[in-house]
Amino acid sequence: MSTYPSLYQINSRVLLTKLSSDLGRKATLDDIDDKELQRFADLGFEWIWMLSVWTTGEKGRSVSLTNPQWRKEFQETISDLKEEDIGGSGFAIADYTVSKELGGEEALARLRSRLKKFGLKLMLDFVPNHMGPDHPWVQSHPEYFVSGTEDDLHHQPQNYVRVKSPQGDRILAYGRDPYFDGWPDTYQLDYSNPQTVQAMKQELLRIAGQCDGVRCDMAMLVLPDIFERTWGRKAQVFWPDITKEVREKHPGFCFMAEVYWDKEWEMQQQGFDYAYDKRLYDRLHEGFAKPVREHFLAELGYQNKLARFLENHDEPRVAKAFDQQPKHEAAAVLTFLSPGLRFFHQGQLEGKLLRISPHLIRGPKETVNKNIQSFYSRLLQALKNQSSTNGSWQLLNCRATWEGDSTWDSFITFYWQDESGNKAMVTVNYAPHASQCFVEIPFTPLEAPSIRFADLMSSVVYDRDGTDLVIRGLYLDLPPWGYHIFKMKAL
Repeated sequence: MSTYPSLYQINSRVLLTKLSSDLGRKATLDDIDDKELQRFADLGFEWIWMLSVWTTGEKGRSVSLTNPQWRKEFQETISDLKEEDIGGSGFAIADYTVSKELGGEEALARLRSRLKKFGLKLMLDFVPNHMGPDHPWVQSHPEYFVSGTEDDLHHQPQNYVRVKSPQGDRILAYGRDPYFDGWPDTYQLDYSNPQTVQAMKQELLRIAGQCDGVRCDMAMLVLPDIFERTWGRKAQVFWPDITKEVREKHPGFCFMAEVYWDKEWEMQQQGFDYAYDKRLYDRLHEGFAKPVREHFLAELGYQNKLARFLENHDEPRVAKAFDQQPKHEAAAVLTFLSPGLRFFHQGQLEGKLLRISPHLIRGPKETVNKNIQSFYSRLLQALKNQSSTNGSWQLLNCRATWEGDSTWDSFITFYWQDESGNKAMVTVNYAPHASQCFVEIPFTPLEAPSIRFADLMSSVVYDRDGTDLVIRGLYLDLPPWGYHIFKMKAL
């Protein structure tokens, strides 16, 4: 396993719907061809995240079918939308067993075994905050969920619902985060109840036997302070205990947290290997170099445990969000050549434009953007460079080329070196204008009388005198959103 591995997210249901169409019959996880798994490995991925393999239910699906706001979004994604395209949210879990539509538990086990043959690890979903309305606990253990009052239902119908159960009618809360209305296809789990906490631990322990890691949906919502602020109830501690318990049973198991509100460091301390780096994502979208560069000043141990991404199933497609391909490419170079987990999303490598909701089991037909596809092909090849997957990283200083020139401040530059002495330098002009700078190179003239800088993304090659590099630095003049990924070699 690399120090800085790459992950590829796949929407399982959407993939199998396409395979079913191609094969002319119902496809399962067994129909994912070994050639496709080999392709993922050849591209340099080490993790495959199979989104939405768990069983969902008809009650949850009926909400997806009838919610007018969601239907509008579905229609915008698939112009010829049909009822069967709406499967219900993959996060409204009815049971943590693999959907029979996907081939069931046995098909997942076979897929995991096949992934292992190609050196690939399997990541699955875990949704700690809520369950779907079809989950058996709603009837057998309604006390596992946050309950409300008639007054709550009257004043907050967007957050509460009346539910029939063998114990009589109950008012239950929809799952939600504290800043938005509830998700009406889910019920909120009650982490103030020790029995709920224990039951969820058992679910996660069972899931951990079926995969190599989990991506934990909205993981910060069950932190005691956030839960209490949202629900006015004192929550039990969950993450530190269960991450330790799982790893004792499954050494090397990986936890990735979807997390917001600057809670990344806290989630790392709770036992997570990786936490979403939404802050970098936001700063890249804002388009200013200085805040991005300042983000990379964080302590390296913290950065090593961040999941860097430009899109996922929740975010807009990056090819659409960045209307200029040069800016998209510059953002990708910064995202995926920085330390941490490199997190790519199905369709991103082809420049797809339409985000597919997790409620849908079919995607729209889109043409491949050949220019973006070519860029990612070269980028993934560059990521195989050992210095940037297993090496040490440092942020380099840049300075002005002449007095009064402020464009140097638009540069963000990294340096990588592995144990074998392989060196690489990544430099990006993250600005909509041409910029110049001198980059301070971290070595002495005795180490390298002359250095060759060969760009892994283009045919650019610079040969520079080592003494001049140490005294002045490497001179760069880049166009708007320009970048280099240099492999460095002493001559």
